[in-house]
Amino acid sequence: MSPNSSGMDDLAVIVISTNEARWLEPCLRTVFEHAGSASLDVVVVDNSSTDGTRDLVESRFPEARVVSSANHGFGHANNRGALTCSARYVLFLNPDTEVVAGTFGELVAAMDERPDVGLIGARQITADGELWPTIRRFPSFLRALSEAFGSEKWPFAASWCGERELDLSRYDQELECDWTSGSFMLARREALLSGGIFDERLFIYSEDPDIALRIKKAGWQVRHLPTMTIIHHAGKGGVRPKMVAQDAFGRLQYAQKHFTLPYRWLYMAAVAAGHVVRGLIPRGESPAERRKAARLALSTLVGLTPPPFGHPPATALPEWPQPHPMDTTAPDARGYAAVSGGERPAGG
Repeated sequence: MSPNSSGMDDLAVIVISTNEARWLEPCLRTVFEHAGSASLDVVVVDNSSTDGTRDLVESRFPEARVVSSANHGFGHANNRGALTCSARYVLFLNPDTEVVAGTFGELVAAMDERPDVGLIGARQITADGELWPTIRRFPSFLRALSEAFGSEKWPFAASWCGERELDLSRYDQELECDWTSGSFMLARREALLSGGIFDERLFIYSEDPDIALRIKKAGWQVRHLPTMTIIHHAGKGGVRPKMVAQDAFGRLQYAQKHFTLPYRWLYMAAVAAGHVVRGLIPRGESPAERRKAARLALSTLVGLTPPPFGHPPATALPEWPQPHPMDTTAPDARGYAAVSGGERPAGG
């Protein structure tokens, strides 16, 4: 579909590839197959890949654009892509996903009918067809403490004892929620302008509850909409101590940003307790790796080990995006103006 009468596309789809070329073909193919009546601006952010990401996209999906980015994390890459777009809505989509039901035309129409909604998530299933719980509640001391002692296995469920909504029957309903998984987050343009784009101090993890909280504070609702279903190949890497430690560090950053000092100490004590329990009584496969992950997470939290991906920048948006010499669509002043209401960058 072509852009609408305003000259803006209905939906920009931002997909980051950090050596994820093997996932891009099914991801992009199903994105275009499920466009429906929506006009799409599909942007692949080549996050310093060395696996032929650019060549694959340009040869197999010439209707998509490639934006080059240094690898400074999930939020940084998403911002680099979003700043080149002028669409009414922006979808931040993981590369290891496939759209299997619903169309973006239907999703855009649903958002148009809900002018108070700023951010939505979709229904997600695993490659085995199992529903993946993506409706989330904001981090809290009680939730962290409960999860430390295995609350997801308790014989009862309550909103105070865990971040994930585990009543799978609710995923076929439209629900208001605190936040939704960053593997599929569709945001209204105005919600991003008022709530702010990604905080680039969060390299990866905790960036999704952070942006959802800021959008909510700006007056928008966050909802789960089962209009679309995707497959998410989650957990494909097994237990990775570096990523477990990064998750712990991301929670510390979130707490430093959003909690008062006394509550921050309570929350982080509960997070640390969870890693102590998992280190002493590892559950699931690879117990040795789980113990290693718990030790690394605790060492990172107390400052004995530096953050897994280095110390974060001092500010949320540390640099003005500069065009890449190979990129006619790289983020520049025109791209930023497009997000703020100017015209779409040339070549988009």
